[in-house]
Amino acid sequence: MLNPRVVVIAGPLKDSVYELGEGEELSVGRDSSNRVRLADSALSRRHCVIRREGERVLLTDLESLNGTFVNGRPVREHTLADGDQIAVGDSRLVFLSRDVGAAPAASNPVRVSDRDMTAHTTLRLKVDDALYLRPESGAGRAPALADMARDLALLIRVSTSVNSVRDTEGLQRELLRLVFEAVPAERGAILLVGDDGHVVSEFGLERGVDRGGAVEVSRTVVRQVLEEGSALLASDLIEGTLDTSESLRAARLSSLLCAPLVLYGRALGVVYLTAANPSTRFDEEHLQLVTVISRLAAVALNNARHVEQLESENSLLRGEASVEHGMVGESAAMRKVSQFIARVAPADTTVLVRGESGTGKELAARALHTNSPRRERPFVAINCAALTETLLESELFGHEKGAFTGALAQKKGKLEVADGGTLFLDEVGEMPPVLQAKLLRVLQEREFERVGGTRTIRVDVRVVAATNRDLEEAVKSGGFRQDLYYRLNVVSFEMPPLRERREDIPLLANYFAAKYAAKFKRRVTGLAREAREALVSYDWPGNVRELENAVERAVVLGSTERVLLEDLPETVLEAAPAPDAPDTGAQPAAGYQEALRDFKRQLILRALEHAGGSFTEAARSLGVHPNYLHRLIRNLNLRPEIKK
Repeated sequence: MLNPRVVVIAGPLKDSVYELGEGEELSVGRDSSNRVRLADSALSRRHCVIRREGERVLLTDLESLNGTFVNGRPVREHTLADGDQIAVGDSRLVFLSRDVGAAPAASNPVRVSDRDMTAHTTLRLKVDDALYLRPESGAGRAPALADMARDLALLIRVSTSVNSVRDTEGLQRELLRLVFEAVPAERGAILLVGDDGHVVSEFGLERGVDRGGAVEVSRTVVRQVLEEGSALLASDLIEGTLDTSESLRAARLSSLLCAPLVLYGRALGVVYLTAANPSTRFDEEHLQLVTVISRLAAVALNNARHVEQLESENSLLRGEASVEHGMVGESAAMRKVSQFIARVAPADTTVLVRGESGTGKELAARALHTNSPRRERPFVAINCAALTETLLESELFGHEKGAFTGALAQKKGKLEVADGGTLFLDEVGEMPPVLQAKLLRVLQEREFERVGGTRTIRVDVRVVAATNRDLEEAVKSGGFRQDLYYRLNVVSFEMPPLRERREDIPLLANYFAAKYAAKFKRRVTGLAREAREALVSYDWPGNVRELENAVERAVVLGSTERVLLEDLPETVLEAAPAPDAPDTGAQPAAGYQEALRDFKRQLILRALEHAGGSFTEAARSLGVHPNYLHRLIRNLNLRPEIKK
C-alpha cells in the first residue's frame, strides 16, 4: 500500500518527493528545521505543515505572511485530495494520495453469486510460482517449444496492448479479448476491489458477443483468490457439498479459472473465466498463462484507474474553481453559504439571493448555475437598476423591428438568450412596476412577447434574483408586487457582509494580491503585517468589491514586493488603529473619531519635534514609512502647524 506523497513540480527543490507515513508531518518553510526547506524570501520561517492523520491528510498554514494557496486559493486549513496543487512563494507542490477508485465501466453485467462450487480437479497456483515468472522451477516439464513461442508472442502482445490503452474500460475489454485467444473460455469478467476489499468495478465480456447475458461469478471463489493471492483452476465442476441448492445445475459450468491481479503484494482484483461446454476443459498451462497475464495487467489497470481518478478530480477542481471564483473564505458564514448552494443548485427552482452591495451575490448565482443540470447552457445577467424602464424592457424581452425609434432590426432579449440556462436578475427590487407584472407572467407561464411583437415566445429558463433592498418593506409600501415577491422568494439565502466574516479578509487580500500581481506583471509576495491589520480592522461598507479595489490599487501604486500600510487607500488608513493609543477611559461615541485624530496630530508633532524637523527620523521613531507620514500630515492638515 503506497503512502501519500508530496511532489515538488516547480521551485528550487523541483522533482523532490516526500512520503507521509502514518502520523508523520511535513513542515515547509525557510528555517533549516523544516523537512522541506526552501530558500525563498517570500516564505515564512515556518510557513505551513502537512500532517497525516489516519486516512486524512491536513494542510495548515502557520499564520504565514504571504499565505498558502491550494489550487489557486488561499487557505488557512485544508484537507488535501489527490491531485491538489499547493503554492508557497515560487514553489509548487502536488499532493498524491494512495487512494485510487474508478466508476464501474459499461460492459456485460456481472452477477456475484453465493453459490459454492467444488470440482473433481482443483489446482491452485501462487503468482510467484508461475513458470513464466520462474522458469527454473519448471525444468523437465516446460511446454513444447512451439507452445512456448506461441505463449511468449501472446505475452508480448498483452504487454504492448496494456501499455497502449489508457482508459479502464478499453483496457479490460482488450485484456479479456487477448485472454480468449489463449484460453477456451466462453465468458470472462474482471473485478477490481478497493482498499476495504469490496468490489468497486465490474467488467464482463462474452466471447464473440459485444454485450450478452450476465457473467455470473462465485463470491466464494473470488474471496478465496483475493485472500490467498493464489490463482485457482477447477475442472469437472459438480454440485458442492456445502450447497444444497440446485446452483450448479442452473449455472451449467464445466470449468472455472480465477487469477488475482497482484501489485506490490496486494490483490487489486481478479480475472474470472468460465466455460459451460462439457467438452471444454481448462488445464494447468491455461492457469500458468492467465496468472502471468494478470500480473502484467495489474500495473496497467492500477495506472489507468489512477489516471482516470486524477482526470476526474482535476475536472471537478476546475469546475469548483469556476463556481467559486472570488468566493474565497473559510469562515462559518461562508461554509454555510457553500453548503446551501450545494443543496439548492441541482433543484430547478427560483432562488432569491439577498445581501448588501459588493458581497458577491452574482458569484453565488454563477455557483448555482454551474452546479446545476443547466451548466452547459447560458448564464445571462442583467442589472435592473442600471437601465431606464424602456431600455430594461427591451434588454429583457427583446423587440421587433420598428417597435420604437431606433429599433432598426429585430433583437432577442436576455430571456431568449438564456433559454435552457439561467437568468440572473441583479437588483430586482429596482424593477419598475410595469415590468414586474411582465416578469410575473414569465415565472408563471414561461412565456412572453417581444416589445412591439404579437407572437408568444416560450422559454425554459431558471431565474435567480438578487437584491440589497428589504423586499418585505417594499411590498408593504407598495413599491414591489406581493405576488412577484412570493414567486421569487421560493428559496432564499443571504450573502454575509465582510465585516461579519473578518477572518476571511487576509485570505481574500492575499487572493486579490496574487490575482492583480499576475495581471499587472508585478512581483508581490503578500501583505505586510501592518497592512493586514489595517484591512481587518476596517468595516468595509462596500464589502468584497471594495476590498478588491483597495488591494488592486495597492498593487498598482506599491513599489515593493509586499503590500505596505501606506499603499492602502486613505479611508482604510484613517480607520486603522493608532499605535500605542492611550487609555482615555470611556468617551462619547460621537467624539471618538475626533479624539483619535487629535491623538494622531499630537503624536506626529511630538515625533517631529524630537527629530528636529526630520521627516525620515520622525517616521522611523513612529515605526511607519516616510511616505505614509507625509500622507498622514496631509490628511490631518498639519502643514500649517509644522511651518510655525
